[in-house]
Amino acid sequence: MKEEEAVTLSTRILLPFSYSVGLTASRFFIELRDNKRIMGTKCPKCVRVLVPPRRYCGECLAEVDEWVDVGDKGTLVAYTIMHKASPNLPKKPPFAYGVIKLDGADTNIVHILGEVDLNKINPGMRVQAVFKDKREGSILDIDHFKPL
Repeated sequence: MKEEEAVTLSTRILLPFSYSVGLTASRFFIELRDNKRIMGTKCPKCVRVLVPPRRYCGECLAEVDEWVDVGDKGTLVAYTIMHKASPNLPKKPPFAYGVIKLDGADTNIVHILGEVDLNKINPGMRVQAVFKDKREGSILDIDHFKPL
């Protein structure tokens, strides 16, 4: 009997996939989409405001169900500049991502910095969210944060 030859193919398969983000993230994204409002959840036990919102507090593990509007202004905590292109990036480099502590929040959010000279970005600078005109219910409904 003749031995079979094994053939190996290298290929890339793209599999479209949809999933539910859950009740907490759904409400967060709906507020961005419909009201241009950044919402957080406030822990009843340790009183921290969590953005992005969470159902349970990461510090004290309490269930969190109070929603608060944290506003669209904050302070840049840290940043990095993207130089290399990738199909997963929302923009063409160079651009900056910032770690932002919104005024009404106790946690940070990471987002794109725009309308800024990449050589003049400094931690501590004040920033404000700029929303897209056409919003679809995702974090990218905030187009970027710009310096104040």
